[in-house]
Amino acid sequence: MEASEFKVAQALGATGNTNDLTDREKHLIGLGVVLTRGCQFCTGRRMEQALQAGIPYQTIRAAVDLSAAVNAGVVLRTAIEGAAKNGVEETCRDDACAVGVPGS
Repeated sequence: MEASEFKVAQALGATGNTNDLTDREKHLIGLGVVLTRGCQFCTGRRMEQALQAGIPYQTIRAAVDLSAAVNAGVVLRTAIEGAAKNGVEETCRDDACAVGVPGS
């Protein structure tokens, strides 16, 4: 392990050792993070650990639903802002935008 990798591992370990969050909160936040990162292996592992820690399946489902809703909101807001910043909703003034579009 390189020095920079060791520092990252140390920082992550210290973050997980906080007393400001309950173990339940840590499990649910961790699950939300791996869900939005798209890691199927980590998601399954986090779900299993949460269940083993006594968190009800219904609560895990609620965390999954909330993570999906928040992520969908981020995607939607990013698309709206990206379109606005690039003038996507503006009307093309010539036929350049229609090249390769069927029915144009």
